[in-house]
Amino acid sequence: MKNFNTLNVSINRPKGKYILPLLKGLSYTLRQLFTKPITIEYPEQKREVSKRWRGLHRLKTNDKGDLKCVACGLCVTICPPDAIKVVPYEDEGGRRYPKEFIIDEIRCIFCGFCAEACPMDAIELTKVYDYVDYNRNDFIFDISKLKTPEKFIFKGK
Repeated sequence: MKNFNTLNVSINRPKGKYILPLLKGLSYTLRQLFTKPITIEYPEQKREVSKRWRGLHRLKTNDKGDLKCVACGLCVTICPPDAIKVVPYEDEGGRRYPKEFIIDEIRCIFCGFCAEACPMDAIELTKVYDYVDYNRNDFIFDISKLKTPEKFIFKGK
């Protein structure tokens, strides 16, 4: 067995190759130190969200004010966390509509599958992203809450 001291091991470390990256990093830090911080005074100022943002749900209505939803159940079927519950009802004229339409916004993962699966384009995800409350039951949205999700935008104290 050879002794470690007798092995001719040379470690090739380039000299001076660490100084340039260090100076670049320090220069970036100093530049950021003297720039004005980007601060949004929330809730007075709101951040603009992307066009593809998926926030609270809305049930769309037609020109008469009736729900577009025909309670087909496709949104319930495709919802991964089972956050949607629909109870269909059919009147004497054969028109179907939801007797109950409930979305548990806490369970929802805001994937948008429900809006994509809807054949009537009756459900959409809005840009409302700052809904806050103290009670879990207030995050369960029924038809009346789903018609106007903009009412739940956080406005401060």
